[in-house]
Amino acid sequence: MDFKQDLILAGRLADAAGAVIRPAFRSEFAQERKADRSPVTEVDRGAEAAMRAILESERSDDGIIGEEYGTRNENAGRQWVLDPIDGTISFMAGRPIFGTLIALMQDGWPVLGVIDQPISGERWVGQIGGGTTLNGLPVRTASCRALDDAKLATSSPHYFGAEQADAYMKVAGAVGGNERQGMIVYGGDCYNYGLLASGHLDIICESGLQIYDYAALVPVVEGAGGTMSDWQGNPLDADSAGKDGADVLALGDPARLDDVLEAMG
Repeated sequence: MDFKQDLILAGRLADAAGAVIRPAFRSEFAQERKADRSPVTEVDRGAEAAMRAILESERSDDGIIGEEYGTRNENAGRQWVLDPIDGTISFMAGRPIFGTLIALMQDGWPVLGVIDQPISGERWVGQIGGGTTLNGLPVRTASCRALDDAKLATSSPHYFGAEQADAYMKVAGAVGGNERQGMIVYGGDCYNYGLLASGHLDIICESGLQIYDYAALVPVVEGAGGTMSDWQGNPLDADSAGKDGADVLALGDPARLDDVLEAMG
């Protein structure tokens, strides 16, 4: 598929969101809690509104799935999936490791994705079958010979339920060789997936992700040579989140997927 015009549009969406986010970073802004107790700020809402305005004007037949303002044209074959600030807590804490996520899904499958960090000026753009770039230059994931040689990341262990935490700790133990603390980092949200696409991380393990959390990540990671799946090894699509969110794995070296799944039990 030729996504040239879609890629240009996705870049404009990221620019529009960044224009809202940058002036507010480490500044004052209104904030509150959603029904699920997760935080949201006026900046999240303003950034999504800016992106939606462009799509509604220029791609009126396409659907939109946004974290803050919901779904439009839900039966459209082409769906733009928007997370204006993935990592709102990091944004509120003044940590520039959040990002704006933009995805295009075709018939339920993510085909194009953008991870934009508007403070550092880093933008990963990936498309299925078309490679991944960071600020216009190609990037590739790293090879990883074994789990005990891997760098593992997760946003927070507090996102795991008891059973999921047990599975995660088995992976963490395998990364640490079951003898020491392995090379493990916490925090980062979507920024971790950009680092994995660029070859700096090897494994990311997450739980409870919604479609707007993971749709953009799949083309970025897989375009760079990595793989993403649920915890059973199935590819991620529009239905992966289900009722409770998706349990997600990202690996820079697809050869390690079976090792991770075996470690999880």
